[in-house]
Amino acid sequence: MDRDVLQKSKLFGGLNKDNTEYALCFLNAAEKEYSKGEFMHQAGHRLLHFGLVMSGTVQVCMDDINGNNMIMANATAGETFGESLCFLSMDDIPIYIRAVTDVRVLWMETSSIFACLQGCDTRKHDLIIRFISMLAERTLAMNDRIQILSKLCLRDKLVTFFSQYMYKSGSRVFVVPFDRSDMSVYLGTNRSSLSRELSKMRKEGIIEFHKNHFHLLKKF
Repeated sequence: MDRDVLQKSKLFGGLNKDNTEYALCFLNAAEKEYSKGEFMHQAGHRLLHFGLVMSGTVQVCMDDINGNNMIMANATAGETFGESLCFLSMDDIPIYIRAVTDVRVLWMETSSIFACLQGCDTRKHDLIIRFISMLAERTLAMNDRIQILSKLCLRDKLVTFFSQYMYKSGSRVFVVPFDRSDMSVYLGTNRSSLSRELSKMRKEGIIEFHKNHFHLLKKF
C-alpha cells in the first residue's frame, strides 16, 4: 500500500501507521488494478464500494437524454469517488465509472459505519445516519448544479437539467421544483432567454410543458 498516496487523501491524511492500518481494516479496503478504458462500474447498478485512486485517473460519468457522455468527476491519485452514492445505497443509478489510464484503486465499504452504530441509542443512531445522509445528498445536489453551470449554451444546460430530473423521476414526465424565475436563476440565465428557448423547443416537438410540469417527447 502506497502510504504517500494515502496521506494525500482527506480520509487518511495525518493518520499514523497504526491508525491507518485500523482505518483500512475498518473500511474493508481492497486494492484492484484496471486497464485503460476498462469499466469499473456499470450504470443501472447499486454502487457497493467507494474508491480511492492510488495511481492513474478515474472518470465518473453519466449519459444525458440524448446519449451523450457527461463527465461528473475526474479523480486522480489521492482523491476519492463514489462515497455519497455508496453511503446512500441508491438503486439503479445512471452513473458509470471507467479508467482513463491504467489505474490502481483502493475500494472501501461504508457498511462498517452503520455497524459501529448498532450499540448506541436508537434515536442517536437514527439522527447520525440522517445527518450523514443529508450531507451526502447535498454533495450530489451540488454536483448536479456544477454540471449544469459548466455548460456554455442554454440548450446544453437544459439537456443536462432535464436529464437529471428524468433520471430522478424514472420517467420522461416530471415536475421541477421551480417557477420560471427560479429556474432561470438555477440555470444561470435570464427569464426571457429561458422562456424563448423553451418555446423554441416546444415548436420543434422536443418537449411539452405546463408551468413546472414537463414531458420530454424526443431527443434534443
